[in-house]
Order: sequence, then structure tokens, then C-alpha cells
Amino acid sequence: MPRIACITVLLVALTSSANADPIVVELWPGKTPGDVGIAGEEKSITYESALIGGKTKLITNVTKPSITVYQPVKASNTGTAMIICPGGGYHNLFWELEGEEVAAWLNAHGMTGIILKYRCPRRPGDVKGEPPLGPLLDAQRAVSLVRGRAAEWGIDPARIGIVGFSAGGHLALATATNFEKRTYEPVDDVDRISCRPDFAVPVYSGYLKAKDKNEIAEGLRIPEKTPPIFLAHSTDDSISDAEHSVFAYIALKRARIPVEMHLYATGEHDFGVRQNEKLPSSWTNLCLAWLRNQQLLK
Repeated sequence: MPRIACITVLLVALTSSANADPIVVELWPGKTPGDVGIAGEEKSITYESALIGGKTKLITNVTKPSITVYQPVKASNTGTAMIICPGGGYHNLFWELEGEEVAAWLNAHGMTGIILKYRCPRRPGDVKGEPPLGPLLDAQRAVSLVRGRAAEWGIDPARIGIVGFSAGGHLALATATNFEKRTYEPVDDVDRISCRPDFAVPVYSGYLKAKDKNEIAEGLRIPEKTPPIFLAHSTDDSISDAEHSVFAYIALKRARIPVEMHLYATGEHDFGVRQNEKLPSSWTNLCLAWLRNQQLLK
């Protein structure tokens, strides 16, 4: 399917399957904890790539993290929700491709889509080539905030997942495995609510494999109560090697965590949720079947 037609289908789905106006909520009541700040105002960037078949919108210079809540129409609401972590190498956020389009897909299947606008780009002092810590603080806070307002937003507090793409896939898995202790000091009552997602869906993730070692990255550990995980990747991915998902799968399996993985022969990077002739376009339906199998989608 041509890119323009594909986006049109997604936008129609978003218009017909979601409430008209999304809800935007800032994550932090005051100063963003653990953030040294960055020069420049938040802005949108138009990005063009052959991998995605044209142009898409990015957001960068985020200093006030927030969530944007897209609710499905009440009649089709299943109660399941996913916090969406767009990719962008922890430099930018692929807001359209891996945010708004994902929310449209979720709404079309009766799920609430919640786009996480986490802090980016990397801050001074962040270790080059390693995931920065700030986005994890934002993701942990987002899970607690969504769970705290679940009744208000028509969400089952026991079916709140997190889906991420590329660097956002790392953030999704890091959030799913870092729930025993917060990475920041609690700031209010929201932080008394569990920050453990009920499932995670990392897609063409980076930063999951240790450098020069055939094992999971040193910054990731897998607690006993890690929630079910669904992984998807393309073998020919030229940006994030499929081995990131492979070694995450092995580590999760050995820890006896419910995990499912789908590797495609071709499909490259940045395929998002778009339905086209590429092999990975099937991952969305496979994910829906997995969610139902895990009793996470009714």
C-alpha cells in the first residue's frame, strides 16, 4: 500500500474509533526530577527517509514530559491500554510514525493509546552510546499516573501495557523490568501507585544486547515478576540489529518469563504498525492474538 494511502487509513481509524480530542497531562507537578535541562524550545521536525517511504514528524527538545491520551469510543472500549514510547535514538521522538499511528491502531481495536513524550535529546553528562536515565524516570511516572487515573479514563488498572519502537523498545523493556524500586525519589501520591506495566511490547529495539557479548545488556536485569513480553524485529534491520531482541528473548526465557518473539526475514527498521506488502505488517495481528491468549485483551 502506498505511504499516503496507508496514513489515510490510519487517520480514518483514529477519527472514527477514538474520542475527538486527546487528553494531554504533564507528568511532573513541578521541576522535572533528575534533569539538568537543555537549551532551546521544544519543536517539531520534518524527517524524510527511504525506510519509511517519505516524510514524518519528529519532536525534540522535550523538557516538560507529558502523556497524550487517545481513548477509543466508549462502546468498543476493552479496558486495555498501552503507553506508547516512540523511538528516535533518545535524540528525537518519531511522534507520527511511532506515536499517533500507533494510537490509531490501538483505538481501532478498542484500546486506549497513550503517547509518552519523554525527555530528549540526551543531556550533558549522559554516557555516549548508552541509554540515558531520564526517559526511564518519565516512563515509570507515566505508568503510575495512568494507573492512578484508570477509572477516569475507562482503563482496567490490571491491563496497562507499554509498547515501544527502536530506542523506545528499550525504554519499554527497561520499564517492564525496573519496577521493584523507582529511579527517583517520590514527589507526590502518584508515586505510591505501582509503576509495573502489566505487559510490554518492544519492537525493533536497540540497546538490549551487551556490546561485544552474546548476552543481554548490563543495564538490564529481569526480576521474577517481570510481566509478559512480546518482541518483534526484522533480521535485515540495518539500524538496530535483530540480535538485540534475540538475546532479550533468551534472557527472558531463561528467567521463565512468558515471552513471544517474531523475527522476519526482511522488513528493515521503522515499519511501525503500517499495513503494507512488507512481512512485518503481520506483527500487529500476531500481537492482538498474543494479548488475547494472555488474557490481556477481551
